[in-house]
Amino acid sequence: MAAPRLRHHQDGGRVGGTTPRFQPMGGGGLPRRAANGGAGRAGLFGGKRAGAAVMAGPGGRTWRDLLGRARKRKSAFGSGAELREAALRLLDHHQNLNDLLLEVEDSVKPGGQGGVEHQEVSSESFIVSVLQEQASRLGVPTAILAAKNAVTNIERICQASASPSQVPLLSLDQRKRLSGLLQTVKDLLASNVFCRSLFCQEMWKMKDPPALEAVWHLHRDDIVGLGELLESNPDAPAVVEWLCRGLCGLCEQVEESSGDVELAGRVLSDFAIVFLQNGFQQTSELGRRLEFKKVPYICRAVLQRMLTWVLDAVGKEKQEDVSTLQAMRFWLNVFNVSVYKSAVRPDSLQQFFRHTLTEVLTYNPLLKVSDAIHLQKEWSFTRTCSLLTTLYRKLFVAFRAKESICQLQQVLETHEVNWQHVLSCVSTLVVCQAEAEQLFKDLLSHLLIKAFENYDMENMITAFLIARQAALEGPAVFMPYSEWFKASFGNGGGHHGSSKKALVFLFEFLSELVPFEAAPYLKVHIMYPPFVPTKHRSILLEYITLAKTRLADLKVAIEDMGLYEDLSSTDESVQPQAQALRDVEKALQIFENTRKIPTSVIEASIFRRPYYTSWFLPALLRPRVLPKTPDVRMALIDSLKRADKIPSNLYSTYVQACRAMKEKMLQDESKVETSHSEEPVEQLKAELSELRLLIVDRAKYEDVPAQIAVISDRLASVLGHSSDENEAAPLNSPIQVDVSAPRLEPCHQSVVDLLLTSFCQNLIAASYFNPPDRQGPCLSLFVKMMCGHRNLLPALLGRLCQLIYHQGPSLNDAHILGLAAFVIHLSESRALIPEVEANLGTSQPVLKNVLSISEYWNCLLVCRTEESFAFCMRFCTAAASYLMCKFSSYPREDLCAVLPPSLVKKLQYIVPRLCLEARGILCEEAKTDLVWSSLSCPSLNYKRASLCLWKQACFQELLKEKAFRLSFREWLLLELEVYPEKDILSAWERQDFHYWAIYQWYLPAPSASGGCDGDLEKACGVIINTILDSSQRSDLGSCGQSKMSVNPDILCKLQEMVLELGCRRKLLSGCLDAQRHCLFEILQERLKDRKHGSALGEQLWRQQELLLQRRILVGLPASALILTCRKGKKTMLDCEDFFRFVNSELKNVCSRGYALSYDITAHFFRGLLNASLDCEDSAEGVNDVLTACQTKCPIMLFSAALWWPRLEPVLCSQWKRLFGAPLAEELERLREWQSSATSFLSSGVVFPLSGPPWILAAFLHCTLQQQSPCGRERSALKRLGTDTEQLLVSLLFFSLMDLISAKIAPQEGVDFQTSLEWSLEILQRLEERGASWPLLFHSAEKDPRKYRVLRSAASDRHVRLLPVAFYSLTPCFCQELLTREQTFLYVALDLYTQLLRLFVEGKDLPQSDQAGQSPDPAEHGDPLEVISTARRFLLGAIPRCPAQSFGNIRPLLDACEELDPELGASLLRSSSPAVATELDEELALF
Repeated sequence: MAAPRLRHHQDGGRVGGTTPRFQPMGGGGLPRRAANGGAGRAGLFGGKRAGAAVMAGPGGRTWRDLLGRARKRKSAFGSGAELREAALRLLDHHQNLNDLLLEVEDSVKPGGQGGVEHQEVSSESFIVSVLQEQASRLGVPTAILAAKNAVTNIERICQASASPSQVPLLSLDQRKRLSGLLQTVKDLLASNVFCRSLFCQEMWKMKDPPALEAVWHLHRDDIVGLGELLESNPDAPAVVEWLCRGLCGLCEQVEESSGDVELAGRVLSDFAIVFLQNGFQQTSELGRRLEFKKVPYICRAVLQRMLTWVLDAVGKEKQEDVSTLQAMRFWLNVFNVSVYKSAVRPDSLQQFFRHTLTEVLTYNPLLKVSDAIHLQKEWSFTRTCSLLTTLYRKLFVAFRAKESICQLQQVLETHEVNWQHVLSCVSTLVVCQAEAEQLFKDLLSHLLIKAFENYDMENMITAFLIARQAALEGPAVFMPYSEWFKASFGNGGGHHGSSKKALVFLFEFLSELVPFEAAPYLKVHIMYPPFVPTKHRSILLEYITLAKTRLADLKVAIEDMGLYEDLSSTDESVQPQAQALRDVEKALQIFENTRKIPTSVIEASIFRRPYYTSWFLPALLRPRVLPKTPDVRMALIDSLKRADKIPSNLYSTYVQACRAMKEKMLQDESKVETSHSEEPVEQLKAELSELRLLIVDRAKYEDVPAQIAVISDRLASVLGHSSDENEAAPLNSPIQVDVSAPRLEPCHQSVVDLLLTSFCQNLIAASYFNPPDRQGPCLSLFVKMMCGHRNLLPALLGRLCQLIYHQGPSLNDAHILGLAAFVIHLSESRALIPEVEANLGTSQPVLKNVLSISEYWNCLLVCRTEESFAFCMRFCTAAASYLMCKFSSYPREDLCAVLPPSLVKKLQYIVPRLCLEARGILCEEAKTDLVWSSLSCPSLNYKRASLCLWKQACFQELLKEKAFRLSFREWLLLELEVYPEKDILSAWERQDFHYWAIYQWYLPAPSASGGCDGDLEKACGVIINTILDSSQRSDLGSCGQSKMSVNPDILCKLQEMVLELGCRRKLLSGCLDAQRHCLFEILQERLKDRKHGSALGEQLWRQQELLLQRRILVGLPASALILTCRKGKKTMLDCEDFFRFVNSELKNVCSRGYALSYDITAHFFRGLLNASLDCEDSAEGVNDVLTACQTKCPIMLFSAALWWPRLEPVLCSQWKRLFGAPLAEELERLREWQSSATSFLSSGVVFPLSGPPWILAAFLHCTLQQQSPCGRERSALKRLGTDTEQLLVSLLFFSLMDLISAKIAPQEGVDFQTSLEWSLEILQRLEERGASWPLLFHSAEKDPRKYRVLRSAASDRHVRLLPVAFYSLTPCFCQELLTREQTFLYVALDLYTQLLRLFVEGKDLPQSDQAGQSPDPAEHGDPLEVISTARRFLLGAIPRCPAQSFGNIRPLLDACEELDPELGASLLRSSSPAVATELDEELALF
């Protein structure tokens, strides 16, 4: 019987013709489940699932209908056996279960009248029945048949790709068909009719291996695990090959199709988990996985092959196309720790990462040490292949920094390594791990110890390579190589100093390096050589010779090293031309600040002539268009030219070239140069934008260090050299900033502004999502990177000076927040910032202008006006709040180290000043982030925020730290800077604040907290010292002039205290404490043993100090100058301390030489009258003091004589007010002396000699000076009596003082010529009388009663200049003087030697100023002319002196011979023969 035919149509296999009706195999019967229970699923071997019916018949009838009608219709076969036989024949002829089932599934039609009945149909049961029937007929188990057919369908699905070659990922259609198939397989598994083991074996028998995604679906749906599938393949190497090819293809396919990235990531993650679970099993897991024997090998082999795939590309990154590199980066996702989570045990994960790190470090170890020495600069973080750095960064996530370095150390000790990978690993660690710096220092120390213990070259070279590699990343992450080399070998305590053998070992090692060394390292070794004992210096010299030879081979002469070359740099591209340009910039900077040719330039012109002439001068004399107004460069060139430091021909060439350039005006070239620099800046901007994206996403914080390293590299390109290279100064040289007028190069300012803007934007953006304490170390690393660019720091600090000091009040809130946080991070990186040499814009000597970075902020944050107070309060509040939130988890010590004390002290000063609430002790616990959030709020109130911060207990605890206590002195210094007329407080508010601060806060406070322990005397001392210090300090706000006025409010408080002290002293009268005058103790203590800086600087400081002290004394109550004490039952006035102070100090600031200024003179006399009120007899007290003045302080009486016309009405009026009685006798005598002098000069009456001649002479001289010259002087001298020798000598003394004052103090209005003529007139009168006037100049005068009092009253400078005055009188020196005065020659020689010493030492001698004067310099005291005059006079006078004159000159002979040999020889010839013979014999001995 012929079998009926089956027609298969496109519509799903509708049956036509005489197709027989039959029941499903396996006994038939209706399905147990409704058909819609599996709706939407694919069939067993693909295709569509049954819907409402299992198969549709003609006309859309259901399978159930067909079955029902089959029972009613008469069968064509005679019996059931015939029917079964026919069905079997049908299956035999058309045996394609897939097509049959697809046909059945595709024939399903949804809906229809039998919809409810359709739910009862189950296609799974039908499929199982079909499989069972087929398996029964074939005589095979159903599970085996199902497995084989499943593999067949998988193969068909995988081969249905549109791609000519199989790809790891399926298409959407393939994925849909496979999904249906796998669901059906899962159903078969549930029915226990599917054989896994056979399925795995059949999978490997496919013509082409399955697609990777198909295997992943099998693994993901728990049909067949990847491990089970891998174990079933007998050919493990083939499996490894298939897996690696598939994984590579997967990574590459993802790059081509971005839509599959997520799916591919899941495939890769699941595979990686299997690889780790099986390839890196722990001991405890081995028992559970004994069924897998080949899988561990396969997993490890695949991971190794894939790692090799990546590492092979590392060395040829530039040759690989971008898509391949992206594919490899996708594979590196298997090293994300987050992939494994809880799926892999942590110890297995660490084992895998440790194994991978070892494999990377030891991969292909072909490079020699010599190659590493030569190439390691190319292996820095930013130059290393990004694949390798990305791999390292992912590996380091699994370890702490210490574990990573220990693993590195272990590999170095036990394996042959790939030096490129090892040193790249070092760079990545120091860049990305903050704690790596110290760990590497420890490792280097360990390596050196081992090297010198065993004299092991391997450990030595490892240490040197690691130190150099870490230093390549810049000082922000690791100390420069020069610093490390000095620290390790620069002192006797180094490892090499233990023995000669160790020393020899070190130099043998260094010598072996020499043939491979780069020039920068050789320079370090030469300029900072290892410490070597003197007896072994030959070893060092031998090495230096070898190193210099190598430098010569490299065409780098040590003589060509720059004047300010940074030896920490390892940039081999820095040629002498470039270094010379930097040296010029540094020299210009120094010259601008000092106006002197730098010492290094002078030394180079002498000792390093080749470099100076070949490199430095050409760099300095680069032709340019000269500015109309001479700039610093022109001034330096002019100074060098005048010092003969520039050859004439070179200078002429320079001038001609500048003229030619001015004609051409190369504007186009300058535009080209500008355009060239735009590209690096744009790259820097792009990287900064990328950083912002990382900072706002906490999940990407681990990528920040690498991005900052890239920014550092871009920044170095913009700045023109490597990040660890300083442009012009060694690392420890101060950074010079002109605070009064900071100037920046436009290019530098734009870069700094770009970086500061980026920082502020990053801070604001990060704060939008998280408070500072949850922002990670991103901003710290950013600022630290900036500090590592040493050449950027001058521009950075200068720009901060502009913003904070000059523009602070105009900044908006965002700027203030950003800059405040930036300052905190700069303080955190303070170890990388040298001291700041602040040019404060003043010519006055400054006690300290080299500042730490913390002191620099104090210099910039000034509180003087209403605007500056508001800004300073906002800035300091923002900084302190940011720090306390950002570093809230820090220990107290670390927190205090980061916080600049100046900011806290400013807050302690400002907050109580502006907020009354802060003047009480009130604090409440508050969260620091609340303060920060209030600052970040757009509508912020800084006074409220500052008060909130002030009240926090944690902030109050900080204020208890010693470093943050605002002492009374510091408070005063801040208060003295305030401009009262521009103060934010009114006068009354300021007075209230001062009262609270002084009397309620600082006076009772203990000294440990900056107070005065309740000691009023101590408080006075602090105020006086602070006023003087403040006035000595340069004041930028007053255009560089030192403040000479005293703050009236503070002075008022000082006056109150001094009066209170006086009242207390009266109560304690008679006690030793009452006999002390604390005021003068305070003043004189400041002048004791003070020797800082140059002699001239010290002299100027002392003069300024005394002028200020005088101002303070005048500002205090006049009676404060004088003490009252009890002697028995009598009250006495004690002026000893005041007299002592005048004689030792105050007289030295009187420009007239013999009289104090009017203010202090009047103050003393008024104080004397006031103090006499405490005496029982006031007149007697005044008389006693003025009588004592004659011997103890004659300058007070001389001062009274000078100022008496102004002084008399004041004193008479005061005496009348106080006592209403006649003047005290001594005051009356002063008035009589003045009256007598006036009468003597005006009316010709006899001048009475009723007092000490020197006092009478003072009144006569001063009265004469105050009257207009009428030719009365000569007649007045003639009318003086015969017994007036001492009066005339005293008059000569005062006239000589005026002569000297005319030269050194022209502001006094004394005319030199008039004084000289008057002095000569007096001298002539003395000569006529044969007076012994030379005694006036005799420094060793034996009779103290005559003229010693005059010299004691003169200022020290006037006394030192007496030789000038003496030799101005030579026209009146006659022959009779030489014979009459035996001491004259001694006096003349003594004064001549003093004159020569003054000239040699450059002290005190007045400089000639002949503008508008007569042409004769001798008439105006020109020093050289005076010396010449004196010499001519002595050479002419010595031969004419009698023998007696040479009797006492022996002590002066040595000095004369030393200073003027010709004059000494003349003395020897003219002296007695015995003396000459004796001296000749002494000379003959030599």
